[in-house]
Amino acid sequence: MKSNTVKIVFFFLFSLNVFSQELLPFVENYSKYNYQGDNQIWSLSQGIDKAMYFANNHYFLRYDGVKWEKYTLPNKTIIRSVLVIGDKVYTGSYKEFGYWYRKNGKMIYFSISNRNKTFKDTGNEEIWKIVQLNNKIYFQSFNEIYILENGKINEIKLPFQISYCFPVNDELFLASINDGVFKLQGSSYQKIENWSVLKGNVIHSIENIGNKVYIFTQKNGVFVADKSGIHIWNNALNATLKGAIINCAKFLNQDKLIVGTASEGVYCIDMKSNSYININRNNMLMNNSVLSIDFDKENDLWLGLDNGIAHVEINSPVSIFTDNTGTLGSVYSVATTDTGFLMASNHGIYNYENNNLSLLPNSKGQAWNITKINNQYVIGHNEGTFLYKNNTLTKINGVNGGWNFTKSNLNSNFLQATYSGINIYKNENDFSQYTQIKDFYKPIKYVAQNKIDEIWAADNYRGLYRVLFDNQYKIKKVINVAQQNNISNDFGVKILEFRNEILFFINNTWYTHNSITNVLEKNSLFNSNFKNISDIVAINENNFLVLQSGLLYIIHSRGTQFIWNLVQEKYYRGKIINDNLKIFKNQEQYLLNLDDGFIVLELKKDKVSVPNIKVEAYNNKELIPNQSSIKYNNELKLHIVSGIYGSNKPNLFYKIDDQKQLMPTKEGSLVFNNLNSGSHSIVVYFSDGIKFYEVSNFQFKVDKPWYFSFWMVLFYLLAIAVILYLYYKWNKIKYNQKLALKEEELRHQKRILEIELQAENELNVQEYEKHILELEIQTKSSEVAGKSLSIAKQSEMIENIQQILDNEFDINKLKSEIKKAIKINAVNKQEWKVFENNLNQIHNEFIKGLSTKYPLLTSKDIKLCVYLKMNLSSKEIAPLMNISFRSVELHRYRLRKKLGLNQEKNLTKFLLEI
Repeated sequence: MKSNTVKIVFFFLFSLNVFSQELLPFVENYSKYNYQGDNQIWSLSQGIDKAMYFANNHYFLRYDGVKWEKYTLPNKTIIRSVLVIGDKVYTGSYKEFGYWYRKNGKMIYFSISNRNKTFKDTGNEEIWKIVQLNNKIYFQSFNEIYILENGKINEIKLPFQISYCFPVNDELFLASINDGVFKLQGSSYQKIENWSVLKGNVIHSIENIGNKVYIFTQKNGVFVADKSGIHIWNNALNATLKGAIINCAKFLNQDKLIVGTASEGVYCIDMKSNSYININRNNMLMNNSVLSIDFDKENDLWLGLDNGIAHVEINSPVSIFTDNTGTLGSVYSVATTDTGFLMASNHGIYNYENNNLSLLPNSKGQAWNITKINNQYVIGHNEGTFLYKNNTLTKINGVNGGWNFTKSNLNSNFLQATYSGINIYKNENDFSQYTQIKDFYKPIKYVAQNKIDEIWAADNYRGLYRVLFDNQYKIKKVINVAQQNNISNDFGVKILEFRNEILFFINNTWYTHNSITNVLEKNSLFNSNFKNISDIVAINENNFLVLQSGLLYIIHSRGTQFIWNLVQEKYYRGKIINDNLKIFKNQEQYLLNLDDGFIVLELKKDKVSVPNIKVEAYNNKELIPNQSSIKYNNELKLHIVSGIYGSNKPNLFYKIDDQKQLMPTKEGSLVFNNLNSGSHSIVVYFSDGIKFYEVSNFQFKVDKPWYFSFWMVLFYLLAIAVILYLYYKWNKIKYNQKLALKEEELRHQKRILEIELQAENELNVQEYEKHILELEIQTKSSEVAGKSLSIAKQSEMIENIQQILDNEFDINKLKSEIKKAIKINAVNKQEWKVFENNLNQIHNEFIKGLSTKYPLLTSKDIKLCVYLKMNLSSKEIAPLMNISFRSVELHRYRLRKKLGLNQEKNLTKFLLEI
């Protein structure tokens, strides 16, 4: 099957001259930046593990499609040759050869030459080629052949220098530098005499195909030997190869020849048609000097360059047209013609045929869209609409900016979305006749029609419009459908026609229009399959192109089932023109526009088998087996290796644990960080476009962090116990200190209270004593006042009586004058009243308190109490109250009764205390 596919692809590449230079197989270049090695790749080979191995000067490289590995020999010498035999990878170097084998995710080297002590101290041998033939392995230097057989090494020293040795029909041919070609027979060699024409030629390859042997010389081209003899290869390319300098050559499937040159890149030659393509630095390669070539298990080509590595997908259904000069610019649409391609770019409209790219006359400017209708091409341009027919470009109208051109679902009309509205073309045989819908001049990007008087139009910026018009194409009504249905975010609306139904993509949601209720309704089929897309382009009734999460898919619908065909990202990475995807279908080929050209895709018709997938997990750069444990917060790298490098590379997805959504693996490398401790499972799935199949899984456990380990938990418990104990002790100490402090505080408070009470008592005593003193003073004052009044009156009376006695001698008159003087000197009522008022003012508080406490006391009782408080005797009180001494004593007795005093209580002291 692969062989047939290769033939089809090569026929596609080589059968027409138009493809001879620019339509090329995809080339994936790897530089030193990728593999972190040296410049030259001297030799390469693919292992049974499907990994690619390279001899790269001081480094031995391994690439499994996901990860590059780099190794050096123990003696650090340059590695010139590599060959995979079984599970061993043999390499040859300076005075050294041996093999590598894989163990625990790393390549381990075993030296055969050292073990057998092959190389002497003298000599300057370097192993440039390794060949397996008849259960023997030949290690070839320029002067010697070392033969490994059954673990032993036989050495054949040659008297001449050889360039390389080659297996031909179970024989080993030795190509000498100056003496022609020899056959090795056992330990002897024999010159091929009828090949004497090759004498003096440096031969870089000998290949036998059928009954012919092709000899590739460095500077004199290709010779062919058959039964009739040897002659120069009769091919026009031979002269070119002479100037290009041949470095290496190999046949693929007997009818395809690959020749690597020193200055012109690689030539891929179809031996049947004698057509070829040249892949070089001008189109695809990083470097024009090809040092080595080989094929992988997909029959794709690998090139070892003077600086880098190239993977050429010559067995791929993908071809690429690239303009590296910048003349073409960004391609916005492409279509096939009978003799080549027609391209609409931002520089104009270009035609490519007979290996020649040319700008069509008067077409400069931004061209948007090419639509093929029968044998004519309608081209939307910034300056109007052009028609390309019979190799002639004609401008058919001047309506600017023909973005998209589509056929009506109702009739044979065609609709064109332009900068300023919608054009309608009714006659597909005469596109110069058109009608523009009147009074509707918005920049329209997409259009569709399913009613005779109605067109759906999506604005280039925002808005979805339902345009109603009459039979004269005059606007009757324009309805902003998004606003009508309360959709606020109506930017970048897209319209897709699918099975005679119009779908609208608005704000990441698919809608259809219900003509009965006149509202937009969500479409469950498309919303469940095509949510969150970036762009979508219809191809035909059952096929369309989708850009989702940066990946392109060609979708084929089968009933309600959608088959997703992934277009590998490497073919268009960084070259997609967002929101301007166009796809042109030509039989089973799809042409997709890119920034600097386009790609041609052929969808696979074969049933896709579930691939064998290997998962390699690395922790701390060490390969770990399934069910392993890794330390917490350690990085885990997973390499999902399919061993497939070309277009058959499977679509792989993964999910971790209970994650619902499947994620694409893309480059095949997954990195996981900051995973929670516990068990985890990573499951890898393969998609055939319809179903997902589990193809591999990896289970692992993330250890608990060191601070949650058993000993740390035990330490935490002990630490907590110690802390609690110390806390308890501390609290106890604090409690005791608090008690002591409380006691001290209570003592201080008690002392302060005692001092306060003592001070208060002293103050009360002082107040009391002061009060007593005041009372005593009042009493003494009263006493003094009374006695002063009494003394003053007595003194006055005595003085008056003395005057009477001195002046009167008559006894009767003397008595009368004395009586008169006594009466005159007695205290009058007014004086007594003044005296009493003064006493009442002096003893006001005493009188109030006495009256309050003893309300039954009369004013006479109170007056007596005042006199007694003044410490006056009864004899002194009698004249003051104008009563007799006996009356005073009787009154005192009655007062004691009213005051409730017994005989032992002193009345005067009692009154002083009130």
